[in-house]
Amino acid sequence: MMESLDNLDPHWVWLAIGLFLAAAEMAVPGVFLIWLAGAALVTGVLTWLLPLELAVQIVIFAVLAIVAVFSGRRYLRDNPIADADPLMNRRGARLVGETAVVTQAIDGGMGRVHHGDSEWLARGPDAAPGTRVRITGNDGAVLLVEPVAG
Repeated sequence: MMESLDNLDPHWVWLAIGLFLAAAEMAVPGVFLIWLAGAALVTGVLTWLLPLELAVQIVIFAVLAIVAVFSGRRYLRDNPIADADPLMNRRGARLVGETAVVTQAIDGGMGRVHHGDSEWLARGPDAAPGTRVRITGNDGAVLLVEPVAG
């Protein structure tokens, strides 16, 4: 077994480490391992092109990793990743501005409204069933409503 490891070319090891780190970046949230993966891949290519000793390979990887991490952090600080849909997991917040119909009278500030294919708990001024209300916000799973003007 040890003989087969001795015959292993170091550039394949660096390339395998780089691919492993790149795959781990997809599984682990955050943007950190990709910089280490890039450093390992570049070290693998340099080791393939040039006959480098193990100590030199490790120094090259360390320097590239440090430069990549700090450059990447600076780039992401200056160019933050914008959310495609910041309200994606906030269904109640997505409904702000929509209208709903009271299904259970809002009495004493609490009742139920129907919007789309769902019925929600609602909090707002007293309203009879059938009244149209505008959704102004949410408090968890409770919609905050007000009567529609007009």
